[in-house]
Amino acid sequence: MKDNVLKKEFNKKDVKRLRNLVKGKSGERTGQGVGYTKKDEFHKEGDTWEENGRTWTIRDGIKENITKLDKFKKAAVPLFCPSCNRVMNRQLDPHYYKAYGKCIDCRAKFETEMKLEGKWGKYLKNTSNKEIDNMIEEYKAFMDNAINASSDGFVTESGEVEKWVGGVNKERAEKAMEETVKYLESLKKE
Repeated sequence: MKDNVLKKEFNKKDVKRLRNLVKGKSGERTGQGVGYTKKDEFHKEGDTWEENGRTWTIRDGIKENITKLDKFKKAAVPLFCPSCNRVMNRQLDPHYYKAYGKCIDCRAKFETEMKLEGKWGKYLKNTSNKEIDNMIEEYKAFMDNAINASSDGFVTESGEVEKWVGGVNKERAEKAMEETVKYLESLKKE
């Protein structure tokens, strides 16, 4: 009979703790704390703040640490396809993710659906035309930069400053740019 006797008496705090655990309230307090209390800060989606020497933000309702590797994480290929949530472990999956943002199976399914609906030709035409438009914009920016570049002087590899006479013939360069843009526009598919 003496073996069943408790050797320790339960405090009121212990009983409250057990009651909370049974009720599923494991985070509830059982006693009163005295001393320092941390100021409660509430942050919304997209807020950025610093705490304990680290920078934090809230993305998709989750508190995340902002690190130097965040840019790399975005460029890296995820483990799961964002469209179908399957593991991206096949050989071409990383290439298809970088190009299209999904695994090879999802891309094949997309292309098949487009072909069955008869929209594939239009999709290819629009994609090609967008690439040509981007090429034209990059070319115009390059030429504008080259035409408006200063010809006051250039520094050689040895560190000497050379002053060149003449410069860019702006009229001829603009005419050549117009002809090139006209040619690139002619490459667009109708």
